Amino acid sequence: MRREDVPALLRAYHYGLIAGEPALAGLLAWRRRRGKEDPVRLPERTGRPGKPRPAGPLVWAHGASIGEALSLIGLVERLTRRGFTVLVTSGTRTSAALLARRLPRGALHQFAPLDAPRYLARFLDHWRPDLALVAESELWPNTILALHEREVPLILVNGRMSERSARGWSRTPGIARALLSRIALCLAQTQDEAERFARLGAPRVELGGNLKFDAAAPPADPELLRQLAGVMAGRPVWLAASTHPGEEAAATAAHRALKRRYPDLLTIVVPRHPERGPAIAADAVAAGLKVGRRATGGQPHDKVDLYVADTVGELGLFYRLCPLVFVGGSLARHGGQNPIEPARLGAAVLYGPHVRNFAQVYGALDRAGGARIVRDGQELTAAIGQLLADANARRAMARAGAAAIEAAGGATDRAMAAIEPFICQLKIAGRFAS
Repeated sequence: MRREDVPALLRAYHYGLIAGEPALAGLLAWRRRRGKEDPVRLPERTGRPGKPRPAGPLVWAHGASIGEALSLIGLVERLTRRGFTVLVTSGTRTSAALLARRLPRGALHQFAPLDAPRYLARFLDHWRPDLALVAESELWPNTILALHEREVPLILVNGRMSERSARGWSRTPGIARALLSRIALCLAQTQDEAERFARLGAPRVELGGNLKFDAAAPPADPELLRQLAGVMAGRPVWLAASTHPGEEAAATAAHRALKRRYPDLLTIVVPRHPERGPAIAADAVAAGLKVGRRATGGQPHDKVDLYVADTVGELGLFYRLCPLVFVGGSLARHGGQNPIEPARLGAAVLYGPHVRNFAQVYGALDRAGGARIVRDGQELTAAIGQLLADANARRAMARAGAAAIEAAGGATDRAMAAIEPFICQLKIAGRFAS
């Protein structure tokens, strides 16, 4: 590592992670035992490649988890059409499973290496990226330093910097400046975030908007859609999507309260982490509900009150089946999950008060009348009951939400325009001939 203008604390972090590799190996082993790592692909987390590097120019695009990785798909598609191979990395098994279905021809997935110098060296020696794109707030120090040393331009896309995060970075201004000054371009989601990045030392910051507004609706198998629509036909239905612990209990309580008014009500729960399906089902059974689980082949037939869809990659199916969606991570203090997909697919959206991760998106939906906040389980029950009873209000809310999402698009176009000079530099350097 070059020592010039690198603060002592960053150097300590760098060498500490070299010395701490045995502890990192232990961490990965612990995560594997808990099902958080793919045992077959675990070497990828230490920088060992799972695939050969294709010939030609290559862009490395990284998104930490499902939302960040999927937000990159539009850019990935355009870059592959320009002749690049795009290596997409992420850090979770669920994101890997989804990307396996969603990545276009010319793109491939690997698990991201941990931010340890020797892991990164293996990774970069093999993949030799010509350009790196990182989504949102994945500012890993050794990764930034390693790319800078290898003269690989790093672009932060869909950049997020909350006021709270900015205050944290401002307590170590030398480290913030040392890292952000090595980012070739920062495309921030909002003007406020752009100003925070610039204030902390990013040399080139532009307003890029939010790539998630441009994301295509998640796919659904047409035959499965027809089959489930037939099974559910005629029943009032609502969906609790991407739920976290505590929110399933609120969904169960809402169903029990509303069942008096809607005896054939169907509640569908899609947990954020599908492995929680058995526990969610057991709790609902203990509360007196008849439960089906998708992972064990159950169907949402007329004998089922609450259907746990504990599978990966099927939210697009259930968004299309449910005209009313509560988006989770928002009654729980998680920061909220993405409401764009249900709004784009024509659902009225309910959400809790804790949505800092998607404040911009919920703001746009609120201003248009396409979403409604519920502050606790009682308000959730009341809102579901009202919107199930008033189909006109529900449809108007859904139309407003879809229009708001459509109007907020364009970030992918802006990002590609900003990336274009870097592509031109690769052509000038003879690394990209098309």
